[in-house]
Amino acid sequence: MDALHVDLALPLRAFALELALEVAPGRTLALVGPSGAGKTTLLRAIAGLARPERGRIGLGDGAWFDSEQGVDLPPERRSVGLVFQEYALFPHMTVGQNVSFGGRLRAAELLRGFGIAHLAAARPHELSGGERQRVALARALAREPAVLLLDEPLAALDAHTRARVRAELREVLQRLSLPALLVTHDFQDAAALAERVGVLAEGRLVQHGTPAELVAEPASSFVADFTGGNLLPGHARPVADGLTEVVLEDGTRLVSTDRADGPVGAVVYPWEVAVGRELPLDSTQNHVRAPIASLVPVANRVRVRVGPLTAEITAASAERLALRPGEVVVASFKASGTRLVPLA
Repeated sequence: MDALHVDLALPLRAFALELALEVAPGRTLALVGPSGAGKTTLLRAIAGLARPERGRIGLGDGAWFDSEQGVDLPPERRSVGLVFQEYALFPHMTVGQNVSFGGRLRAAELLRGFGIAHLAAARPHELSGGERQRVALARALAREPAVLLLDEPLAALDAHTRARVRAELREVLQRLSLPALLVTHDFQDAAALAERVGVLAEGRLVQHGTPAELVAEPASSFVADFTGGNLLPGHARPVADGLTEVVLEDGTRLVSTDRADGPVGAVVYPWEVAVGRELPLDSTQNHVRAPIASLVPVANRVRVRVGPLTAEITAASAERLALRPGEVVVASFKASGTRLVPLA
C-alpha cells in the first residue's frame, strides 16, 4: 500500500486553504478545527470534487492532481472512499443496494463484516444512526479504495449513541490497511480515532502531533482552547524557585513551572482541577474560590464550572461533596499542571 500525499493551495472566500500532509498506509490522521476552517474543502479536493489553484495530490508516486504537470483526474478515477457527514445514503435504495452501488463484488462480504447483512432489505429511514454509519462505511469500502476520507463521521449522532459508535469506528479504522483522513470539529473524537491530530485554523495547520502532545504542549492559545483546556489570560513574570507568577484579569494570582514573561494564556485542563469545600492540605499552589455556576453530568463524571474554570470530577466525588449550583467551593490545581502559552 502507498501513502497519501497532499500539498495544495485553494483560495476560499475569506482565506486560502494552504497545507501539506502525508498519511501512511494503515494510519489515521484527524484534522480538527472550527466550522469554516477548510476541513471539508480539503476532503473534496482530495476526492476531485474541488480543484486547487496549485499543488499536488497523489498516492505514492502516482498523481491525481498536479498543477505543474497538468494532471487533474476526475473523481471516478481517484481511488477514494468518501463518507459524507450526513452519510448521503440513497433513500430510495435498500441497504444492500446502497452498498452494491459502491461496488458489487464485495457488497455481500462487507454487509457481513459490518454486521448489517440482516438489514440488507431495509431502507435508510428505518436504520439507527450507528447503522446508517456502518452502511455508509461499507458503501465507501465497496469501491475498494486506496484512501478512506471521513467528513465529521460522528456529527450526525446523538450523545447517547456517539461513544458506542466511536468505539466501533475505531475498530474499523484499526483493521484497515489504508491511509485514512478524517475531519471533525470535536477534539475528543479526533483523539479517540486517530494516531495523529492536526489543528486547522483558517486553512492552515497550526500544530500537529499525537493527541497527548497537543494537550501537553499546545503551541498557542487557539490550540489549547480547542483541545479542551481552560484558557485564563493574564500577565506573567518570573519569581523565586524557578516559578512564573501569572496575574489574571480579575487579579487572581497563579503560579506555573513554565517560564514566561509578559502576556500569556494560563492553560489548565479540567481533569487537572480538584474541587473541595476548603483549601486542600497538600502541595497544590493554585486556588480559585468562587460559586458553582453549573454542574453538567458527562457519563460517570461531572463538569463543574467554578468562576473562570471548568473542573471534571467523578460523579462519586460530586455526590460525596453534595455540590449544588450557587455554593462557594475551592477549585485547586498544581503549578506543574498550569501550562503557559502565547496569546494569539
